[in-house]
Amino acid sequence: MVDVHAHVLLPEIEEAVADRPGLAGARDLDARRNGAAAMGVNGPMVGARIPRLTDPAVRLAAMDTQGVDVQLVSPSPSHYHYWAEPELARHICQLANRGTAAHCAEAPDRLLGLGLVPLQHPGAAAGLLDHALAQGLLGVEISSHAPDPAGDRDIELSDPRLEGFWARAEKTGALILVHPFGCTLDERLDQWYLSNSVGQPTENAVALSHLIFSGVLDRYPALKVIAAHGGGYLPTHIGRADHAWRVRPDARGCRQEPSSYLKRLYFDSLVHDPYVLRELVRVAGADRVLLGSDFPFDMGSEDPLGALREAGLPDAALHAIGGGNAATLLRKD
Repeated sequence: MVDVHAHVLLPEIEEAVADRPGLAGARDLDARRNGAAAMGVNGPMVGARIPRLTDPAVRLAAMDTQGVDVQLVSPSPSHYHYWAEPELARHICQLANRGTAAHCAEAPDRLLGLGLVPLQHPGAAAGLLDHALAQGLLGVEISSHAPDPAGDRDIELSDPRLEGFWARAEKTGALILVHPFGCTLDERLDQWYLSNSVGQPTENAVALSHLIFSGVLDRYPALKVIAAHGGGYLPTHIGRADHAWRVRPDARGCRQEPSSYLKRLYFDSLVHDPYVLRELVRVAGADRVLLGSDFPFDMGSEDPLGALREAGLPDAALHAIGGGNAATLLRKD
């Protein structure tokens, strides 16, 4: 069994950004978006999971308990630090790439890794993707958007300045995990942990829509993009996107109906509802869904295989989603 959605915490990154200009403002924004109650829970929650996030031996023991053979490990999204200026951003990504590679090297037959690129500095993304690959990582993790350092509109995944990154990712066969961190609905979601329960699937849907409608997937059809959280709201509401594409000329940025592109993307299985998982399999195909747990955070699944079985899928689909698809994608036997 292969889990493609698991995280590692790298203290050296937080040491590198401590007291740097911009960190306080980013933390204030995060606090406003989440709200006081959520911030009060987040610290102890992460603290209790430090061993599983940092110690490979503890991670492997937890994987054994879950029945997971291989994890694709990516840095905690809290390490993005998209506020960082170019030099610091490059340093952060290099630390993330080397740190994740070192963590996975403790058990190379069971741990595979993804690194980071600075989405806020699109011109540097391709080069740092190469840096990640040079460490033996399989690709990189990115958020759904990044602030523009010039103060203009956010950098979306459709931004023309990212064309070089997408081209490089396609050429190298790198994996790109789209994992949001933070939602631009801000204080509207600052109660009851709506910042995550509503914000994450919203950001997933918006990010994937930018990839689809802008024609990125037309221009780079061999891209290997994995959407965390089952792609958020998009797969179960793709009919509305198709309707817009059919009746609105301004919605026709892509060559085909938006739903057709779901079969070009990969999605993890972390949707927390067996009926939603069945619908994801229906619209994307069983060959495009991968086991995901969000290990070891509280919004993940302690029993990802059990959650997969609850969907009542055919045995062939269970085998494919549980590990067969990932074995092919990750080029692992």
